[in-house]
Amino acid sequence: MTHLYGAFEPRGSDGGSRVGVRYGDRVLDLAAALDPELAAQVAGPNLDHLLAGGPAVWQQVFDAVGVLEPADEHLHDLADVRLLMPFTVADYVDFYSSEHHARNLGRILRPGQPELPPNWRHLPVGYHGRAGTVVVSGTDVVRPSGQRRTAESEVVFGPTTRLDIEAEVGYVVGVPSRLGSPVPLGAFADHVFGVCLVNDWSARDIQGWEYQPLGPFLGKSFATSVAAWVTPLAALDAAWVAPPPRDPQPLPYLDDAGTAPAGLDLRLEVRLNDNLVSVPPFAQMYWTGAQQLAHMTVNGASLRTGDLFASGTVSGPEPGERGSFIELSWNGAEPVELADGQERTFLEDGDEVVITATAPTADGGTIELGEVRGRVVAGRD
Repeated sequence: MTHLYGAFEPRGSDGGSRVGVRYGDRVLDLAAALDPELAAQVAGPNLDHLLAGGPAVWQQVFDAVGVLEPADEHLHDLADVRLLMPFTVADYVDFYSSEHHARNLGRILRPGQPELPPNWRHLPVGYHGRAGTVVVSGTDVVRPSGQRRTAESEVVFGPTTRLDIEAEVGYVVGVPSRLGSPVPLGAFADHVFGVCLVNDWSARDIQGWEYQPLGPFLGKSFATSVAAWVTPLAALDAAWVAPPPRDPQPLPYLDDAGTAPAGLDLRLEVRLNDNLVSVPPFAQMYWTGAQQLAHMTVNGASLRTGDLFASGTVSGPEPGERGSFIELSWNGAEPVELADGQERTFLEDGDEVVITATAPTADGGTIELGEVRGRVVAGRD
């Protein structure tokens, strides 16, 4: 049992979707397996009701799942179910919190200029994305079209020629907050249920032409893939680590000095067509999830059940630790070679990207987070 929570529907069934917990290559029907009082907390077609229940309920369910001895009639083979979007996405925010990623993009896109924007070490930079195009792992990603500027400075319209990934970790909000009431660093676990892997697909040529002065728009909003499984924070007790040193010292509402470690030691792996191309280290993220949440709400913005906020691309200091193809291929100058001799700078139609991750456990082992998978298909005429 892996403490991965999601939503599923047995194939050929007219009984609707259910909340499930992953058991190896099977899925446990959680409402059917729990006692009636707790079963009511996981009622419904997905995790929405559980998310809204709050930390006490989350812990009760987590503890109960940990000691379950499920009956066979409550278990379904993965091959016999359809995995669904695990929760209803209310709002989606994406951050830009890896210093290695930010510096790489600065060197690539702004040579001769400062690698980091002047605000980057003072606040978690982010943008508000499009919740309606967040899709569950396994959903095909249609190559988007948009405006782009050619090397000859001609403005044209057509399919992106620089389709990319962003390997990320997302945080799933359960308990809402009131409009006008910021969420402080110490209240992170009061609102956030768990984490899931995210691939924030990017059309780099569309993005590069449109993003000034207001930031990402069509180059990002066409698809964001999330894992079908959410890992609760309660399963990550052994994964908390101190984040990198900050300079300058953050302003008080972001200053986590002296608090419990809020970084997470997650080891990501990125595969393209079954080729391992990157191993991004999440522990090196400059801004933590708690700081992202505090910044996201410090102006009084409210949270809703099902809000999703993502870390931004996870990249490490080494070439094999970069979480995007714009970095891995250095904007196309250094193609990535695959095992069959093919090369990639950016993604081609038919390519499939799979992002996985593990976290350490107290006994020296690891747990697996739910994968996020997506295949590129040609754009529609």
